[in-house]
Amino acid sequence: MKAGIVGLPNVGKSTLFNCLSNAKAQSANFPFCTIEPNIGVVNVPDSRLTKLEELVKPERVQTATVDIVDIAGLVRGASKGEGLGNQFLANIRETDAIIHVIRCFDNDNIIHVDTTIDPIRDKETIDIELQLKDLESLDKKLDKVKKTARTRNKDAQREQEVLEKVKKGLEAAISVRAIALTEKEREEFVTPIKFITDKPVLYVCNVDENSAVNGNEYVNAVKEAVRNENAEVIILAVGTEADITELESFEERQLFLEDLGLHEPGASVLIRAAYKLLKQQTYFTAGVKEVRAWTINIGDSAPQAAGVIHTDFEKGFIRAEVIAYDDFVKYGSEAKVKEAGKMRVEGKEYIVKDGDVMHFRFNV
Repeated sequence: MKAGIVGLPNVGKSTLFNCLSNAKAQSANFPFCTIEPNIGVVNVPDSRLTKLEELVKPERVQTATVDIVDIAGLVRGASKGEGLGNQFLANIRETDAIIHVIRCFDNDNIIHVDTTIDPIRDKETIDIELQLKDLESLDKKLDKVKKTARTRNKDAQREQEVLEKVKKGLEAAISVRAIALTEKEREEFVTPIKFITDKPVLYVCNVDENSAVNGNEYVNAVKEAVRNENAEVIILAVGTEADITELESFEERQLFLEDLGLHEPGASVLIRAAYKLLKQQTYFTAGVKEVRAWTINIGDSAPQAAGVIHTDFEKGFIRAEVIAYDDFVKYGSEAKVKEAGKMRVEGKEYIVKDGDVMHFRFNV
């Protein structure tokens, strides 16, 4: 699962990507590796992991990760191949969620592609290009569906009705994710087409240092503009965060953050939000050799969660021994949790909860 960073040129995308990909950006120990020049595997900051490390004192700790892709800046006309348009749209299609960076600061030294600062116009420029691309995909699909519908095929007629509704929305510059559809309509007819503007989105307002805590007028305008999109808006002073990553020690970085009125780097907030956006969650294994956070999809069953460790665990799954994270912290060790009768044995149907501490029994 990957989240792609998009935005106009010069809004701070690559600076943000470098912040996320800098080992010093998140905590005292935050590894990062690059698969390709523009894909970063970034660790998900999680205070629960730190707490488990304190209690278990393992030899090593392994965090959950999220893939972030830095996608080239988009320009007007991208849907028709302008600039790096075709490449941009191909890259964005491959991601599962969108992190949309919007410039919300004034600075005469940093040129804006449209000369003036207007976050809503910038957002609309990106939206329109993506909507035009979706319209292109929709028209192709609609042609096929209409032919089938003419043969009085009931399913095709229902599909045509829903797709016409989507077309009307896109033509009115409404992204697919904000078009009023029932859950059933979305699931049956819209999701399979994989529209770009149906991908979940997170807006990052790139602000100046003084607006890092409470935002500014630009941020308020963005929040107002996206209120129907069911999307989170994060305020981030990207340039300042980049300066913080240059500081040598963890303590220095913490002092700098406190001076700004922040408890943790904005990048950490963003990474957790991206993880949530991808509908992912974490369960833990906690032993003296290793305390580890494992990434699964929300709604995964115990055998699916076991399969993340090794496919044999899923194939030969017998049962899972589960401790709620809060119980582990309350009693302080696995042995004491067992004594208190708080360890549960769960079967194949169990849906894993975020933060579960688990052992798996399997037989292959």
